[in-house]
Order: sequence, then structure tokens, then C-alpha cells
Amino acid sequence: MAYVIAELCIRTKDTACVDACPADCIHPKNDAPEFESAEQLYIDPVECIDCGACVPVCPVTAIFVLDELPEKWKDFTEKNANHFQK
Repeated sequence: MAYVIAELCIRTKDTACVDACPADCIHPKNDAPEFESAEQLYIDPVECIDCGACVPVCPVTAIFVLDELPEKWKDFTEKNANHFQK
């Protein structure tokens, strides 16, 4: 996984990243039934093309390159990956 959405997205779920993503790999979409109940947005590690288009548009700076993810949010790597293993 090259990019991870961390804690700052929780309860924010701004979809600017969804709109900017050319690979359509950030879920859930705001029109998906599970959007309201989702705690945050997630990047599908298989679909992501590592373009980084999502990073500069995030209004809360919640998206990180995996290698730059702050230590305090390292558990979000697993949280993002687990979301797609359902």
C-alpha cells in the first residue's frame, strides 16, 4: 500500500480525494449506502496506482505516503487494508 488515510479523516470524510482519484480507489463513495456508517474513507491498496492526486486535495491532510505516515497512526495501515478484506 503506497498511501494511507489516517485519523484526521475520521468523521470528516470529505470526498475531495474521491473526486481527484483517477483510479477510483477511495471508498466508500458519498453515494454508496455504507458512506454514512463508515467511520472514514479508505484507499484500496490493490486499485491504487500511486499517483498521489489525493494528497494535495485533502482538506484535513489525512492522506500519507506509507513511508511518511506518523508513528502515532501506523495502525491505520492495517485498518485501511482490512477494510478491503471484508
